[in-house]
Amino acid sequence: MYRLVIHDYFSSAHQLRGYRGKCEGVHGHNWRVEVEVEGERLNDIGLLMDFTDLKRILKEVVDPLDHVMLNEVDGFRDNNPSSELIARHIYNRVKERLPADISVAAVTVWESENAKAVYTE
Repeated sequence: MYRLVIHDYFSSAHQLRGYRGKCEGVHGHNWRVEVEVEGERLNDIGLLMDFTDLKRILKEVVDPLDHVMLNEVDGFRDNNPSSELIARHIYNRVKERLPADISVAAVTVWESENAKAVYTE
């Protein structure tokens, strides 16, 4: 099995409805997103997939989350944009864009340097 790992960043605001504490109010983060993909076969030049293509896919997924209020983004209007659900959201959207023989192994979302959430299936 081969695995590629890339990361990107976005900045956005959110609030955790129903949370008791300071995160209940609107606040922002500079999010770091790491995506791991895997597959069993390399192409004819020895690549699982081109890093450029994988970076483009992740950029397409995180750009709509950049400099917005996450609670107003489709998928988060009825669900809290927690780090856990943001990781799942990114996972599902990356998964839709990958070639059939490559799968998402994990998506990790950091809301700070020392707090992260990981989503896998």
